[in-house]
Amino acid sequence: MSDLLALDGVCTNYGKIRILRDVSLTVGEGEVVALLGLNGAGKTTTMRSILGLTPPLAGTVKYAGQNITGWPAYRVARLGVGYVPEGRRMFKDLTTLENLQLAENGRGGAWTIPRVFEHLPKLAELRGRKAGRLSGGEQEMLAIGRALVANPHLLLVDEPSQGLAPLIVEDVYRILGELKHTGVAILIVEQNALLALKIADRAYVLDSGRIVHSGAAAELAADRDRIRMLMGLDVAAAGT
Repeated sequence: MSDLLALDGVCTNYGKIRILRDVSLTVGEGEVVALLGLNGAGKTTTMRSILGLTPPLAGTVKYAGQNITGWPAYRVARLGVGYVPEGRRMFKDLTTLENLQLAENGRGGAWTIPRVFEHLPKLAELRGRKAGRLSGGEQEMLAIGRALVANPHLLLVDEPSQGLAPLIVEDVYRILGELKHTGVAILIVEQNALLALKIADRAYVLDSGRIVHSGAAAELAADRDRIRMLMGLDVAAAGT
């Protein structure tokens, strides 16, 4: 499997504070990779470093073999990188359909609005409702749909379970699991380790801005003691 995304020795600061320290990771074509860690570990900063929102001070970010380190976010998006941000961040005064229409990139591709509605039928029911009136779970689905209509080859998903009821979280992860079978590569940032590991092929664990573990997702999911050691979790509460 060839690498679609490759970070090598990435170091990123916020001001004078070093957040990422020599982070290296890869995501292969069509692969789902989980990036796990506690709050403040550097997970979102890793996403922002890939997207050029917080450019690295050192190291490289490559996409499909091309060095994109520090590129502005709009150029990264044009390459085929979609983003589902933490907190969803949509146009709340526009309808579900209008949010999707704004996200279309004009290039065409397999992911049309009708296809998004097919995979996310709840959004079809809510096409005329303003985004600000959607529930948290419905907004998360819209954020995923919005990223898909830009026809990404790689989807970056930041904390999809945050603030959602357990039943809604299951629905969101069902959707991400279905996307895995459509050929879209996914890098998913998550605190709920067991949820992410269920759909991931491989996993990395960040701690204080450093990668402290990498390996097969299934092996890590089966070793609850190791998850607890790496992430300081009550595994039973993290999702079973």
